[in-house]
Amino acid sequence: MVDVLAAPQHAKAAKAESPARTLAAISTAHWVSHFHMFVLPMLFPFLKEKLGVGYIDLGFALTVFAVISGLTQAPIGYLADHIGARKILLMGLTLGGFALIMLGLHLSYPWLIASAVLLGLANSVYHPADYAILSAHMDEARMGRAFSIHTFAGFFGGAVAPAVMAALVATIGGHGALIVAGAIGPIVALLLIVVGIPDAGAAQRDANGTTTSRQSVVTPALMVLTVFFLLLSLSSAGINNFGVVALISGYGVSFSTANIALTAFLGGSAVGVLAGGFLADRTQRHGQVAAACFAINAGLVLVIALVGMPWLLLTLAMGLAGFLGGVIAPSRDMLVRNAAPPGAAGRAFGIVSTGFNVGGIISPLLFGWIMDQNMPHWVFGASVVFMILTVVLGLVTDRGPQESPAGSGAGLMPSQS
Repeated sequence: MVDVLAAPQHAKAAKAESPARTLAAISTAHWVSHFHMFVLPMLFPFLKEKLGVGYIDLGFALTVFAVISGLTQAPIGYLADHIGARKILLMGLTLGGFALIMLGLHLSYPWLIASAVLLGLANSVYHPADYAILSAHMDEARMGRAFSIHTFAGFFGGAVAPAVMAALVATIGGHGALIVAGAIGPIVALLLIVVGIPDAGAAQRDANGTTTSRQSVVTPALMVLTVFFLLLSLSSAGINNFGVVALISGYGVSFSTANIALTAFLGGSAVGVLAGGFLADRTQRHGQVAAACFAINAGLVLVIALVGMPWLLLTLAMGLAGFLGGVIAPSRDMLVRNAAPPGAAGRAFGIVSTGFNVGGIISPLLFGWIMDQNMPHWVFGASVVFMILTVVLGLVTDRGPQESPAGSGAGLMPSQS
């Protein structure tokens, strides 16, 4: 990681003293964000028994989480740019931890909903704050790889959450598991203070010394990217959340085989993210990279939707589909960074990340309805439709800058902005 992020000598003065240390600290915070997102779902059996509620009541808590996170992304991005991303990130880590600790100490359904509200608010912090700090303090030539490591850390947090929570419940019970999982947030916040992560947003100034964070970020470019993020969310959410049941009911696949295939998809995504970081640093045509990967992916997922495959071939196809989906993540983030005015990375990422949250609200209803209509093949088919729309929008993001004057800041590509 140090080699990847070592800044050239002439650029070190404008960067953090230790880019690798900054990246490690911010990536650890991103690990916490994804880990905390999975804590409540992993404890559903425990919560159902202790609270005496149904799964629809537990699902409502997740809906509250998604809605709050979606509504607060953009305002939190504004705060990150105006009072500093460092403060916002530390508050988010502490708030998320507090929410789980209090639920563990006072387990009740009202506290579950209150915890979901606080977790949603805490979750809205990470993308605006993390990307603002990384954008300001990573070496420009290695920005794609920095983004890819940050994204991979989040994926890893979600991947280990089931095993960690299962081990905690088995050893210290559900109450203790909530408290320990929550305590990770303040502990990491303290770690970031000790490490001394740099700030971004409030202190960002342009070459003339004028504060630039007041520039408007509600631009056509960022609105297009918000829709782009929405389509990305919808294209993968169905496979993530309903892929196993769709494979079992529609293709006669066993439970273990379906889970192996989904694991290959998720694992491929994580590996793809790391590979995509190197690719993002070697091109400025990030929209074309995203479009090419998703065009191939659409064809691959269409084959999965239409053709019954032996378990090994299905696992390989799912793994490749996940890999291609992961590859575009750093290019996706670079598109947003390049579209953001100087000193407004927090707001820019806050706005476009709202697309992810809207997708998180829509996708359970859409793909749940598809399964209720006994159309499991359309879990993959609908994903193909969203992938094709993503391809079109990816090409649009590359065409836009060519129509904008150089230096206007309206374009999405660095060579044109």
